[in-house]
Amino acid sequence: MALPRSMTVVDITEYGAPDVLKPATAPVPAPGEGQILIRIDHAGVNRPDALQRAGNYAPPPDASPLPGLEAAGYVAAVGPGVTRWREGDAVTALLPGGGYAEYALTDAEHALPVPRGMDMAAAAGLCETYFTVWTNVFMRGALSAGERFLVHGGASGIGTTAIQLARLRGARIFATAGSDEKCAACRALGAEVAINYRQEDFVDVLRAEGGADLILDMVGGDYIARDLDALAMDGRLVQIAFLQGSVVSLDLMQVMTRRLTVTGSTLRPQSRSAKAAIARALEAEVWPHLESGAIAPVMDSVFPLERAAEAHARMESSANIGKIVLEVGGA
Repeated sequence: MALPRSMTVVDITEYGAPDVLKPATAPVPAPGEGQILIRIDHAGVNRPDALQRAGNYAPPPDASPLPGLEAAGYVAAVGPGVTRWREGDAVTALLPGGGYAEYALTDAEHALPVPRGMDMAAAAGLCETYFTVWTNVFMRGALSAGERFLVHGGASGIGTTAIQLARLRGARIFATAGSDEKCAACRALGAEVAINYRQEDFVDVLRAEGGADLILDMVGGDYIARDLDALAMDGRLVQIAFLQGSVVSLDLMQVMTRRLTVTGSTLRPQSRSAKAAIARALEAEVWPHLESGAIAPVMDSVFPLERAAEAHARMESSANIGKIVLEVGGA
């Protein structure tokens, strides 16, 4: 495949609000050992992109400085040592960065086939979300059938994914959301109880049920102490973000007296092999359910690549239900 020398990208021109995202031109990168180059059709928009834009989430030294941690498209070139993928293969992939562009590099083992029957816009919203949920809810959180599972931000991309996967596992699902419309969306996906946090206290709701066995939290701030209060004996709190801050004052005595576990993780800094292991687990355990239609990414909106700033503004307004993606192939 003859590749162009340059491509359209969206760059972070300075740290700040969404309007610092501007279209630009950059060289098309070449794949190295074990890498593939993807001609991007659609790219996912995620909270870490906004953190990077604001100057609070630096990319790894060997990654593209452009935002964008997931995308779907077609293999444009393969590097030395790559045996699974060929030019033209349709893939969805976890990226180290660089998704807001017409072409991006990733490790060949961090790509997965686009599920049969799924369009590229939906496929672009899979990897960052599914890798994160699988790692934290099932690998770290060890969610089991029949357990009470609380997910905050139930209408977000992470939340809608967590509800669906927890439903497949047979858990009892509780979700928080900020409007009646979002609560209805959570229930439609499989939440037994959806809590409008503007009207109810999730701690009271969970305590009345015996406490949560597992909580997935991306809010942080004063939610952390309330999460501990809402946990059942031997409960687990898994933290994946801190939208309301990470510095808090806590009385941790109940961690000892009720044998609680507090853990968490971020995806981007994990090793190449760790991400490859997550990809293999997802392909074996989750991809068949995506192909059967038992679960599907919940899509909120699609913006052209050059309107990435508008996509960020929508995400940061928390108005979205499900995933926001950028259309790149036709941009």
